[in-house]
Amino acid sequence: MPPGKYGMQEEWEKEGDQGIMMDFLLPTGIFLKFLVSRNDTIKSIKKMVWKNARSEALFAALGDPDAYVFTCINQTAEREELEEESRRISDVRPFMCVLRLVAREGDRVEKLTNTQISLLIGKGLHEFEAQKNHEVNEFRTKMRMFCEEKALDRQRLPWQQWMEYSFPCDLEPCCSPPECGNAKSKNTKKLFINVKFEASDESFMLQQDPQDLPVALIRSALKKKATVFRSVRQEPEDYTLQVNGRWDFIYGSHPLCQYKSRSLSRPPPLPLKKNTSSLWSINEPFYIQLLQGNRVNADEGMKLVVQAGLFHGSELLCKVVTSSEVTVCSEPLWDQKLEFDINVADLPRMSRLCFALYAVIEKAKKPRGTKKKNKKADCPIAWVNTMVFDYKDQLKTGEFLLSTWPSVPDDKSDLLNPMGTVEKNPNVDSAAGLLIRFPNIRQHPLYYPPLEKVLDPKHFCTGITSSRKNDKTILVFFNFLFILMPGVTKGTFVWTNIMITTKIAHKSLISEVYMKLKEIMDNKNYTEFFEDEKELLWKLRSVVRDHYPESLSKLLLITKWNKREDVVQMVGLLRNWPELPAIHALELLDYSFPDPAVRSFTIRCLRKLSDGELLQYLIQLVQVLKYESYLDCDLTTFLLERALSNRRIGHFLFWHLRSEIHVASVSCVFGLILEAYCRGNIHHIKLLTNRYLPTLSKSGSQKMTAEDLKLCIRQESYVEALSDLLADKCRFMDSKMKPLWMMYRNPFVQGDMVGIIFKNGDDLRQDMLTLQMIQLMENLWKKEGLDLRMIPYGCLSTGNKMGLIEVVKNSDTIANIQRNSSNSAATAAFNKDEKLEKAIEEFTLSCAGYCVATYILGIGDRHNDNIMIRETGQLFHIDFGHFLGNFKRKLGINRERVPFILTYDFVHVIQQGRTNNSEKFERFREYCERAYKILCRNGTLFVNLFAMMKAAGLPELTSFKDIQYLKDSLALGKSEDEALKNFKVKFNEALRESWKTKVNWMMHSLAKDNRP
Repeated sequence: MPPGKYGMQEEWEKEGDQGIMMDFLLPTGIFLKFLVSRNDTIKSIKKMVWKNARSEALFAALGDPDAYVFTCINQTAEREELEEESRRISDVRPFMCVLRLVAREGDRVEKLTNTQISLLIGKGLHEFEAQKNHEVNEFRTKMRMFCEEKALDRQRLPWQQWMEYSFPCDLEPCCSPPECGNAKSKNTKKLFINVKFEASDESFMLQQDPQDLPVALIRSALKKKATVFRSVRQEPEDYTLQVNGRWDFIYGSHPLCQYKSRSLSRPPPLPLKKNTSSLWSINEPFYIQLLQGNRVNADEGMKLVVQAGLFHGSELLCKVVTSSEVTVCSEPLWDQKLEFDINVADLPRMSRLCFALYAVIEKAKKPRGTKKKNKKADCPIAWVNTMVFDYKDQLKTGEFLLSTWPSVPDDKSDLLNPMGTVEKNPNVDSAAGLLIRFPNIRQHPLYYPPLEKVLDPKHFCTGITSSRKNDKTILVFFNFLFILMPGVTKGTFVWTNIMITTKIAHKSLISEVYMKLKEIMDNKNYTEFFEDEKELLWKLRSVVRDHYPESLSKLLLITKWNKREDVVQMVGLLRNWPELPAIHALELLDYSFPDPAVRSFTIRCLRKLSDGELLQYLIQLVQVLKYESYLDCDLTTFLLERALSNRRIGHFLFWHLRSEIHVASVSCVFGLILEAYCRGNIHHIKLLTNRYLPTLSKSGSQKMTAEDLKLCIRQESYVEALSDLLADKCRFMDSKMKPLWMMYRNPFVQGDMVGIIFKNGDDLRQDMLTLQMIQLMENLWKKEGLDLRMIPYGCLSTGNKMGLIEVVKNSDTIANIQRNSSNSAATAAFNKDEKLEKAIEEFTLSCAGYCVATYILGIGDRHNDNIMIRETGQLFHIDFGHFLGNFKRKLGINRERVPFILTYDFVHVIQQGRTNNSEKFERFREYCERAYKILCRNGTLFVNLFAMMKAAGLPELTSFKDIQYLKDSLALGKSEDEALKNFKVKFNEALRESWKTKVNWMMHSLAKDNRP
């Protein structure tokens, strides 16, 4: 069939409310044909079918409409049952204008749930079934049982715990211990709270101590109600507190001052491992057979080569192996044994086999003087990874066809991609393939030893396993430090307890060694180690465990994972490792640490995270799911468990996963997790279905008007979702992607509106990451008693280059303020005498916060259209398209030549319009320096969170090189005094060079005014 558009594809791409002639095949054998609207729902079409069928024969044989369902052939040429009847026919997009009515079969509720889940996650559940993959099937069964059990547990929750799940409290970071809350200070300012009872128009003001608990406020309100309205006395347990205008509730045992309140079936058992051999008894080299390739596309006159490497995380276990060169063709044949310099017994559990396919120019055709080119790949083609052991711990055997992923690295050293997915490319019809064979090393299956065997005494010893040649070797044995004295005889060790007798030279040696160890442990910027440092860390590993447990990652990096003796000792040491604070444990989820024992230990540490902290790091936890080698893992279970225990966590987990369902490498695993979550929270499905709207944008030069939005509101399928949308207040914004500004009616507050910006065409995940960091900075500052009045507004990616942004009310850009006012650029936003002093204070605090935040994060493209000011005086930044020092350039010239934005306009406001008001400016400088020092003390956390985002595929964050800017700005590895000295230099530079910012802003405004 020649290329082109067939069926109804062109019809569905049209806009408007045109009618379409549809054919209907009824189960009685009757054929109907009539006109339907493109915007009619399946439910309304079914009503029309029944209405038209009344005048036809055999109508009485049809019966109840709910007993039938429409089926059609969809755009992927598959039969689809249209169980979700609230969808429009234009959303279903049948291949032909034919709908067949059939009697329902099986469990209708189950079918409807499956359909709703498929629509929500953007992936049909039948795709999982079609894979016929045992790992996928077992994971689905296990997770369904797990999530449905959680749903049943949730139904049995008492009121307090149900509230904690449904409406988790949004708390401010607390800088003082909770127990101090009982001591009420006479100097503490009282809280004035306006209280209104449900179904009552009257309200009254109450005065409460900030340290009072919610129940105290309820008692005061009931007492006031009984006094004023002479009502019957009621108990506090009969009431709860809701924040006016929001679905936020105040309850529990936290003081009132800490609440944020802005008005506004079972799987079959695994087969028994019978007649198995011990993997660790096989001291033979590991090898695979490279058979052939298929669908390989390369230029004639080149040779095809395959490179293979064994990795454990980021560590190469042995030398890379390269195949012979074969002539380019669609199905190249190698049939070659690739042997690796590692024994089967030494293969770690998470061994990953990485392949790279590339083409080279024939040597005979290479010009002279290009010998160095022989070492480089002239044409990288593809890469693919696969695990050496399957999900049941069994060493793989037999043939595997690996569908590869396209690659375009610069040189041969980058061809292998151990950080990449172990999933095969699902586009099997177009992707190049490699056919390999794992050998049958023994007649029986080979399994990696379970943890109990790994820690068996005959495998695990914390003492000496072999004699040492050095005269003086420091060792750790049963938590006592000893020194091995000269004159060691074969097989015998003579020990002298250093704590009792030792020479001054020995004391000096020990002191020197410990100083070196402390230096390595204290340096937060350590990424690579010399061999002598590795040796020292390994020998003193028990000292590291007892005195520097937070440095576990350094010890894991120097462990030789290709030596089973070292693996045994590391796993055994980990069993007694003290639990780490969650912020230190996060870095262990990086792809460099894939060992199951390490990841299990990490999740154990993360269980201590509160719901609020987990939400703070949820973006990163979703990204590191991409590093998991198997579907059923501790991280997946942990996230599902917490999502099913807190609706807010569940909501954001859903969207973080759903926004990347289009990414082929994670589509399967993210889809499976989404399915499991939906099955464990059926009630959330309806809410999500009502809120999930199709893209309201048109291609080409067509413009959407308010009339188009009103048309949407009239459509039956959108009535519930868009009932509060104020179409007259909606508009397209004046920027490149024409984002849609939408205003909703606040159902709780009369006359109030809530604004949301819908953006289509930009990847909002970088904005989400930046705003997450600003929120984290604000939390860290507040814990230290410093409130810099930041505005980390809401931002959520909901799909491929689309998402939602919160509108900050009563604010405007500096560009608009400058354009519309002759006053100073900043003060014009809040030029009201009675509020001016308060506004200047708000401006000073927020300006200090954003100066430090934008400097540390390296935020680029800072012009007067993406810096805004509220009427209250708060300054805030928007649109974070460039960060980590990726500044915009024009004609090869760096447009941004200051560390952060601090113009003389800003200084004028901070100094309250007086040039000699140095006291106010010095206070501003102190705010900046104090904020910077707090962030430097938490620098490792920021680096770890950015490192966890490498898997996200953000263009400006793909490797550790991109994170180096963050390490430099946070002065990792330097003392606090050195860091502060460097920041002072940057501060003075920003002030001195601020005229360049003014020129840049002027050029930006001119370019914008001249835009067609």
